[in-house]
Amino acid sequence: MPPQLSLCTFASSASLSNALKQALGSGRYLVNHFHSESTLLEFLDLEKQQIDCLILQAQSSLSKLSNELHQRSTVLPAVIVYESFPEKAQNRLTPLSFPTTEDPIHAVPDETETEAGYPTVFYHTAEVHISFVQVADISRYIEQAISQFLNLSPSFRKSNSVNPVEQSSENSGQKFLVQHQSRLAEKLRERLGYLGVYYKRNPQRFLRNLPSVERKQFLENLKSDYRDIVLNYFSDQPRILNQQIDEFVNNTFFADVSVTQIVEIHMNLMDEFSKQLKLEGRSEEILLDYRLTLIDIIAHLCEMYRRSIPRDS
Repeated sequence: MPPQLSLCTFASSASLSNALKQALGSGRYLVNHFHSESTLLEFLDLEKQQIDCLILQAQSSLSKLSNELHQRSTVLPAVIVYESFPEKAQNRLTPLSFPTTEDPIHAVPDETETEAGYPTVFYHTAEVHISFVQVADISRYIEQAISQFLNLSPSFRKSNSVNPVEQSSENSGQKFLVQHQSRLAEKLRERLGYLGVYYKRNPQRFLRNLPSVERKQFLENLKSDYRDIVLNYFSDQPRILNQQIDEFVNNTFFADVSVTQIVEIHMNLMDEFSKQLKLEGRSEEILLDYRLTLIDIIAHLCEMYRRSIPRDS
Protein backbone atom coordinates (compact mmCIF):
# COMPACT_ATOMS: atom_id res chain seq x y z
CA MET A 1 0.00 0.00 0.00
CA PRO A 2 1.41 3.45 -0.90
CA PRO A 3 2.44 5.52 2.13
CA GLN A 4 -0.17 7.94 3.42
CA LEU A 5 0.57 11.65 3.58
CA SER A 6 0.52 13.15 7.08
CA LEU A 7 -1.36 16.43 7.53
CA CYS A 8 -2.04 18.97 10.26
CA THR A 9 -5.00 21.32 10.10
CA PHE A 10 -5.47 24.48 12.14
CA ALA A 11 -8.88 26.17 12.06
CA SER A 12 -10.60 28.26 14.71
CA SER A 13 -13.85 28.24 12.73
CA ALA A 14 -16.12 25.27 13.55
CA SER A 15 -17.64 25.26 10.06
CA LEU A 16 -14.23 25.19 8.36
CA SER A 17 -12.93 22.57 10.77
CA ASN A 18 -15.92 20.33 10.05
CA ALA A 19 -15.54 20.83 6.30
CA LEU A 20 -11.86 19.83 6.49
CA LYS A 21 -12.65 16.75 8.56
CA GLN A 22 -15.22 15.67 5.99
CA ALA A 23 -12.96 16.35 2.99
CA LEU A 24 -9.97 14.57 4.54
CA GLY A 25 -11.82 11.64 6.10
CA SER A 26 -11.44 9.15 3.26
CA GLY A 27 -8.46 7.34 4.80
CA ARG A 28 -6.11 8.70 2.16
CA TYR A 29 -4.34 10.83 4.75
CA LEU A 30 -3.21 10.69 8.36
CA VAL A 31 -4.71 13.88 9.80
CA ASN A 32 -4.31 15.73 13.08
CA HIS A 33 -6.79 18.56 13.63
CA PHE A 34 -5.98 21.52 15.90
CA HIS A 35 -7.93 24.52 17.19
CA SER A 36 -5.21 25.89 19.48
CA GLU A 37 -1.94 27.42 18.31
CA SER A 38 -0.08 26.19 21.37
CA THR A 39 -1.11 22.55 20.92
CA LEU A 40 -0.29 22.71 17.21
CA LEU A 41 3.18 24.08 17.94
CA GLU A 42 3.80 21.48 20.65
CA PHE A 43 2.81 18.72 18.23
CA LEU A 44 5.00 20.07 15.42
CA ASP A 45 7.98 20.38 17.75
CA LEU A 46 7.78 16.63 18.20
CA GLU A 47 6.48 15.45 14.82
CA LYS A 48 7.48 18.01 12.17
CA GLN A 49 9.82 15.54 10.48
CA GLN A 50 6.80 13.37 9.70
CA ILE A 51 4.33 16.06 8.58
CA ASP A 52 3.86 16.49 4.84
CA CYS A 53 1.54 19.50 4.66
CA LEU A 54 -0.17 22.09 6.86
CA ILE A 55 -3.71 23.33 6.21
CA LEU A 56 -4.21 26.66 7.94
CA GLN A 57 -7.15 29.03 8.22
CA ALA A 58 -6.42 32.57 7.01
CA GLN A 59 -6.90 34.89 9.97
CA SER A 60 -5.22 37.85 11.58
CA SER A 61 -3.23 35.66 14.00
CA LEU A 62 -1.79 33.47 11.25
CA SER A 63 1.18 35.78 10.63
CA LYS A 64 2.13 35.42 14.28
CA LEU A 65 1.86 31.64 14.01
CA SER A 66 3.99 31.72 10.88
CA ASN A 67 6.69 33.67 12.70
CA GLU A 68 6.62 31.08 15.49
CA LEU A 69 7.06 28.31 12.93
CA HIS A 70 10.04 30.07 11.36
CA GLN A 71 11.64 30.63 14.74
CA ARG A 72 11.28 26.90 15.37
CA SER A 73 12.86 26.17 11.95
CA THR A 74 9.62 24.54 10.77
CA VAL A 75 9.04 25.14 7.07
CA LEU A 76 6.42 22.84 5.51
CA PRO A 77 4.09 22.75 2.50
CA ALA A 78 0.97 24.75 3.28
CA VAL A 79 -2.57 25.34 2.06
CA ILE A 80 -4.13 28.56 3.34
CA VAL A 81 -7.95 28.48 3.47
CA TYR A 82 -10.01 31.67 3.48
CA GLU A 83 -13.42 31.26 5.04
CA SER A 84 -14.38 34.43 3.20
CA PHE A 85 -11.99 35.24 0.37
CA PRO A 86 -11.47 38.93 -0.57
CA GLU A 87 -14.17 39.84 -3.09
CA LYS A 88 -11.92 41.18 -5.86
CA ALA A 89 -9.64 38.18 -5.77
CA GLN A 90 -12.31 35.49 -5.46
CA ASN A 91 -13.14 35.15 -9.14
CA ARG A 92 -9.48 34.94 -10.12
CA LEU A 93 -8.41 32.64 -7.32
CA THR A 94 -5.94 30.16 -8.75
CA PRO A 95 -3.80 28.04 -6.46
CA LEU A 96 -1.21 27.20 -9.13
CA SER A 97 1.42 29.65 -7.95
CA PHE A 98 5.10 28.89 -8.49
CA PRO A 99 7.67 30.54 -6.18
CA THR A 100 9.71 33.09 -8.08
CA THR A 101 10.94 35.61 -5.52
CA GLU A 102 14.51 35.80 -4.27
CA ASP A 103 13.29 35.57 -0.69
CA PRO A 104 10.87 32.64 -0.77
CA ILE A 105 10.76 31.71 2.87
CA HIS A 106 9.62 34.91 4.52
CA ALA A 107 6.42 36.83 4.12
CA VAL A 108 6.35 39.81 1.81
CA PRO A 109 6.26 43.34 3.28
CA ASP A 110 3.07 44.42 5.01
CA GLU A 111 2.21 46.97 2.33
CA THR A 112 1.23 44.20 -0.08
CA GLU A 113 -2.04 43.07 1.41
CA THR A 114 -5.32 41.63 0.23
CA GLU A 115 -8.50 43.69 0.38
CA ALA A 116 -9.35 42.10 3.73
CA GLY A 117 -6.08 43.34 5.24
CA TYR A 118 -4.34 39.97 5.18
CA PRO A 119 -0.75 39.75 3.93
CA THR A 120 -0.41 38.29 0.44
CA VAL A 121 1.98 35.68 1.86
CA PHE A 122 1.51 34.27 5.35
CA TYR A 123 4.17 31.58 5.58
CA HIS A 124 6.26 31.25 2.40
CA THR A 125 5.75 31.90 -1.30
CA ALA A 126 5.09 28.24 -2.14
CA GLU A 127 1.88 28.22 -0.09
CA VAL A 128 -1.44 27.68 -1.88
CA HIS A 129 -4.42 29.95 -1.21
CA ILE A 130 -7.97 28.61 -1.62
CA SER A 131 -11.47 29.63 -0.59
CA PHE A 132 -13.90 27.74 1.65
CA VAL A 133 -15.85 26.41 -1.34
CA GLN A 134 -12.71 24.74 -2.69
CA VAL A 135 -12.19 22.62 0.42
CA ALA A 136 -14.17 19.80 -1.19
CA ASP A 137 -11.33 19.50 -3.73
CA ILE A 138 -8.62 19.83 -1.09
CA SER A 139 -6.63 16.81 -2.28
CA ARG A 140 -5.67 18.58 -5.48
CA TYR A 141 -4.48 21.64 -3.60
CA ILE A 142 -2.47 19.59 -1.12
CA GLU A 143 -0.61 18.01 -4.03
CA GLN A 144 -0.01 21.42 -5.58
CA ALA A 145 1.30 22.80 -2.28
CA ILE A 146 3.71 19.87 -1.96
CA SER A 147 4.78 20.17 -5.59
CA GLN A 148 5.52 23.88 -5.22
CA PHE A 149 7.30 23.30 -1.91
CA LEU A 150 9.71 20.92 -3.62
CA ASN A 151 10.83 23.84 -5.79
CA LEU A 152 11.11 26.30 -2.91
CA SER A 153 14.59 27.77 -2.67
CA PRO A 154 16.30 27.09 0.67
CA SER A 155 17.80 30.59 0.75
CA PHE A 156 16.80 32.67 3.73
CA ARG A 157 16.57 36.43 4.13
CA LYS A 158 19.96 38.05 4.69
CA SER A 159 19.47 39.61 8.08
CA ASN A 160 21.18 42.84 9.14
CA SER A 161 21.41 41.40 12.61
CA VAL A 162 24.60 39.69 13.74
CA ASN A 163 22.79 38.05 16.64
CA PRO A 164 24.29 34.51 16.72
CA VAL A 165 21.01 33.06 18.04
CA GLU A 166 19.05 34.45 15.08
CA GLN A 167 21.73 33.35 12.65
CA SER A 168 21.69 29.84 14.14
CA SER A 169 17.90 29.73 13.77
CA GLU A 170 18.15 30.65 10.08
CA ASN A 171 20.80 28.03 9.43
CA SER A 172 18.75 25.40 11.25
CA GLY A 173 15.63 26.31 9.27
CA GLN A 174 17.50 26.14 5.99
CA LYS A 175 18.89 22.71 6.86
CA PHE A 176 15.44 21.43 7.85
CA LEU A 177 13.91 22.71 4.61
CA VAL A 178 16.44 20.87 2.47
CA GLN A 179 16.08 17.68 4.47
CA HIS A 180 12.29 17.83 4.43
CA GLN A 181 12.17 18.49 0.69
CA SER A 182 14.32 15.42 0.11
CA ARG A 183 12.21 13.21 2.39
CA LEU A 184 8.96 14.47 0.87
CA ALA A 185 10.24 13.94 -2.66
CA GLU A 186 11.09 10.35 -1.81
CA LYS A 187 7.63 9.79 -0.36
CA LEU A 188 6.07 11.21 -3.51
CA ARG A 189 8.16 8.89 -5.63
CA GLU A 190 6.79 5.95 -3.67
CA ARG A 191 3.23 7.22 -3.62
CA LEU A 192 2.89 8.60 -7.14
CA GLY A 193 5.62 6.75 -8.99
CA TYR A 194 7.38 9.98 -10.01
CA LEU A 195 8.41 13.32 -8.60
CA GLY A 196 5.69 15.94 -8.84
CA VAL A 197 1.97 16.02 -9.50
CA TYR A 198 0.32 14.38 -12.49
CA TYR A 199 -2.34 16.70 -13.83
CA LYS A 200 -5.05 14.73 -15.60
CA ARG A 201 -6.36 16.58 -18.64
CA ASN A 202 -9.45 15.94 -20.74
CA PRO A 203 -8.50 15.70 -24.46
CA GLN A 204 -12.02 16.80 -25.37
CA ARG A 205 -11.15 20.20 -23.91
CA PHE A 206 -7.95 20.53 -25.92
CA LEU A 207 -7.98 23.59 -28.17
CA ARG A 208 -7.58 21.54 -31.33
CA ASN A 209 -10.63 19.42 -30.44
CA LEU A 210 -13.02 22.25 -29.59
CA PRO A 211 -15.82 23.22 -31.99
CA SER A 212 -14.73 26.10 -34.21
CA VAL A 213 -16.93 28.70 -32.49
CA GLU A 214 -15.78 27.65 -29.04
CA ARG A 215 -12.15 27.50 -30.19
CA LYS A 216 -12.36 31.04 -31.56
CA GLN A 217 -13.88 32.32 -28.32
CA PHE A 218 -11.24 30.57 -26.23
CA LEU A 219 -8.43 32.16 -28.25
CA GLU A 220 -10.02 35.59 -27.96
CA ASN A 221 -10.23 35.18 -24.19
CA LEU A 222 -6.64 33.97 -24.08
CA LYS A 223 -5.44 37.00 -26.05
CA SER A 224 -7.41 39.33 -23.78
CA ASP A 225 -5.96 37.69 -20.65
CA TYR A 226 -2.43 37.95 -22.07
CA ARG A 227 -2.98 41.62 -22.85
CA ASP A 228 -4.01 42.22 -19.23
CA ILE A 229 -0.87 40.45 -18.01
CA VAL A 230 1.35 42.59 -20.23
CA LEU A 231 -0.32 45.81 -19.09
CA ASN A 232 0.06 44.82 -15.42
CA TYR A 233 3.47 43.18 -15.66
CA PHE A 234 5.44 46.09 -14.19
CA SER A 235 2.72 47.20 -11.79
CA ASP A 236 3.11 47.39 -8.00
CA GLN A 237 0.49 44.68 -7.37
CA PRO A 238 2.46 41.41 -7.60
CA ARG A 239 -0.28 39.23 -6.11
CA ILE A 240 -2.81 40.26 -8.76
CA LEU A 241 -0.23 39.75 -11.50
CA ASN A 242 0.74 36.31 -10.17
CA GLN A 243 -2.91 35.28 -10.08
CA GLN A 244 -3.35 36.43 -13.67
CA ILE A 245 -0.29 34.50 -14.82
CA ASP A 246 -1.33 31.38 -12.94
CA GLU A 247 -4.83 31.48 -14.38
CA PHE A 248 -3.50 32.07 -17.90
CA VAL A 249 -1.00 29.21 -17.65
CA ASN A 250 -3.59 26.93 -16.07
CA ASN A 251 -6.08 27.56 -18.90
CA THR A 252 -3.36 27.18 -21.50
CA PHE A 253 -2.11 23.92 -20.04
CA PHE A 254 -5.48 22.22 -19.78
CA ALA A 255 -6.32 23.29 -23.35
CA ASP A 256 -2.97 21.86 -24.55
CA VAL A 257 -1.98 25.15 -26.15
CA SER A 258 1.51 25.08 -27.60
CA VAL A 259 4.32 27.45 -26.73
CA THR A 260 4.39 28.50 -30.40
CA GLN A 261 0.83 29.80 -30.11
CA ILE A 262 1.74 31.81 -27.02
CA VAL A 263 4.67 33.37 -28.87
CA GLU A 264 2.32 34.25 -31.74
CA ILE A 265 -0.12 35.92 -29.35
CA HIS A 266 2.76 37.91 -27.84
CA MET A 267 4.16 39.04 -31.21
CA ASN A 268 0.75 40.10 -32.49
CA LEU A 269 0.16 42.12 -29.34
CA MET A 270 3.58 43.77 -29.61
CA ASP A 271 2.80 44.70 -33.24
CA GLU A 272 -0.45 46.27 -32.08
CA PHE A 273 1.32 48.26 -29.36
CA SER A 274 4.06 49.27 -31.80
CA LYS A 275 1.55 50.79 -34.20
CA GLN A 276 -0.09 52.69 -31.35
CA LEU A 277 3.26 54.06 -30.15
CA LYS A 278 4.15 55.20 -33.66
CA LEU A 279 0.85 57.06 -33.94
CA GLU A 280 1.64 58.80 -30.65
CA GLY A 281 5.19 59.59 -31.78
CA ARG A 282 6.74 57.57 -28.98
CA SER A 283 9.71 55.18 -28.96
CA GLU A 284 9.12 51.45 -29.38
CA GLU A 285 12.07 50.52 -27.16
CA ILE A 286 9.79 50.05 -24.17
CA LEU A 287 8.32 46.99 -25.88
CA LEU A 288 11.64 45.17 -25.52
CA ASP A 289 11.06 44.99 -21.78
CA TYR A 290 8.00 42.82 -22.35
CA ARG A 291 10.18 39.99 -23.56
CA LEU A 292 10.41 39.26 -19.83
CA THR A 293 6.65 38.70 -19.78
CA LEU A 294 6.88 36.13 -22.55
CA ILE A 295 9.82 34.37 -20.89
CA ASP A 296 7.93 34.27 -17.58
CA ILE A 297 4.81 32.78 -19.17
CA ILE A 298 6.75 30.19 -21.17
CA ALA A 299 8.76 29.16 -18.10
CA HIS A 300 5.57 28.57 -16.11
CA LEU A 301 3.93 26.70 -18.98
CA CYS A 302 6.94 24.49 -19.66
CA GLU A 303 7.07 23.60 -15.97
CA MET A 304 3.42 22.55 -16.13
CA TYR A 305 4.05 20.37 -19.15
CA ARG A 306 7.17 18.90 -17.55
CA ARG A 307 5.20 17.90 -14.48
CA SER A 308 2.47 16.31 -16.57
CA ILE A 309 4.80 13.56 -17.81
CA PRO A 310 5.18 10.66 -15.34
CA ARG A 311 8.74 9.54 -14.85
CA ASP A 312 9.80 5.98 -15.52
CA SER A 313 9.45 3.73 -12.50
